[in-house]
Amino acid sequence: MKELDSGNFTKEIGSGVCVVDFWASWCGPCRMLAPVIEELAAERPDVKFFKVNVDEESDLAAAFGISSIPTVFRFDDGKAVARHLGYADKATLVRSLGL
Repeated sequence: MKELDSGNFTKEIGSGVCVVDFWASWCGPCRMLAPVIEELAAERPDVKFFKVNVDEESDLAAAFGISSIPTVFRFDDGKAVARHLGYADKATLVRSLGL
């Protein structure tokens, strides 16, 4: 999954359906969620999947009001349309994000 930063974020999520995982390497639930998102990404080639490391991209995290991680957003053509906070199994994440 491609890592996003403040330099490429807007361009990358600007078209289509995108899922962005805001995470940190020290976060246990983030590490638990990673394989769930990777499996979903493999099953859904019609959706673009990205990650944002909140430790390295604090401005992006602040812009999206990230106060707990993992937080996963769904963007449709650059607009945030759904958000999920915390760990979830694949079925729950799909439901929560409307995928």
